[in-house]
Amino acid sequence: MADEKEKLIQETRKRFTQEYIQDSTSKYDSRDVERLQNDDAWVESYLLWRHNVVEEALKMIDESLRWRKEININDLSESVIPRWCFDVGATYLHGYDKEGNKLLWLRVKLHVRDNKTNEDKKKCVAFWLERYAKREPGKLLTVVFDMAECGLSNVDMDFVRFVINCFKIYYPRYLSKIVIFEMPWIMNAAFKIVKGWLGPEAINMLKFVNRNEIQDYVSAEYLPPHMGGTDPFKYSYPPLPDDDFQTPICENGPASCEDELESKEESEVDTRDTVDSITSEESALKPRKLHSTEDHYRHDDGEKPDAKPKNNRRTSTIFKGALLHISPAEELHFGSKESGERKCVIVLNNVTKNTVAFKVRTTAPDKFRVKPSNSSCEPGSTVDIVVSLHAGNSYFP
Repeated sequence: MADEKEKLIQETRKRFTQEYIQDSTSKYDSRDVERLQNDDAWVESYLLWRHNVVEEALKMIDESLRWRKEININDLSESVIPRWCFDVGATYLHGYDKEGNKLLWLRVKLHVRDNKTNEDKKKCVAFWLERYAKREPGKLLTVVFDMAECGLSNVDMDFVRFVINCFKIYYPRYLSKIVIFEMPWIMNAAFKIVKGWLGPEAINMLKFVNRNEIQDYVSAEYLPPHMGGTDPFKYSYPPLPDDDFQTPICENGPASCEDELESKEESEVDTRDTVDSITSEESALKPRKLHSTEDHYRHDDGEKPDAKPKNNRRTSTIFKGALLHISPAEELHFGSKESGERKCVIVLNNVTKNTVAFKVRTTAPDKFRVKPSNSSCEPGSTVDIVVSLHAGNSYFP
């Protein structure tokens, strides 16, 4: 089986070079051509989407690479896209579905049909998808079309078709499902067209839900209140939300393959977390450890600030950064088995005259929860980051 897969990949590369590149190299970005020659997984994603039919995969690769050059995807960045695209918050990554797939939110009521801005909005979606693909190659996404309170002026079928094509052609094998929340009945005819765009192989990925049904796919902790959820997240920019891209806790446990779980078990003996402080530039901060008297674990992402257990503060050591002073500098102590302590605190002190944004990054979400995982610290003020043990877990041997 592995030999057959390798044979198909090599055949695809050879034929693409002979049949597409030799005629004209200017129609593709040289970086994409080089990647195609070296990234087996990328070639395989096109083959799998086209059921290992090389001829069909080649057409798909050609269209995809042409689009990537046309939109200049390899150089697409925040500085290239108009700031209003990020300020409005119509498209962003945040949270996970019940299978552990990252959520790409499209808030339709914030999208106004306008031919003058359509290309910028498409570039914004492409920016998020490319960013995710580079950070989490091969991991699935769930798209949430939040159609609450939207009207006909908000629905742009050209834009919807672009999103569909992103997963059908440009980012094959990334789509888990498309969840459409509270679609107005007047849109029924339009979304029959969408089903046709998806094609028979992807039609079962389309899920139409209301407030009572959406929790079949996304748990309340990652749903906003208007969907019946409890997620306190409110989009704001800057910085970009959800820059951590970590494996979540999902309904059936951490969404990791066996190899990832095995790797995680090996690394839990000595693990680290990093708090990223950001103004107009990032400041790299010294790692610190979480552990009980006998053991060591990592931080987890969480939600917004919670009650601050003052008695758990340990400020004997301080890391003095250019933007923030962080206490403790090295380790967080959860106490002994006898004390039963389940929370401890990182204290951030903003030593600048500007507001400093920060984010806690983690690779052990099955152990710890952090509140807040991202926020800001006003000039001269302090913020307590509460690190607590997930319910159902015990860090004591």
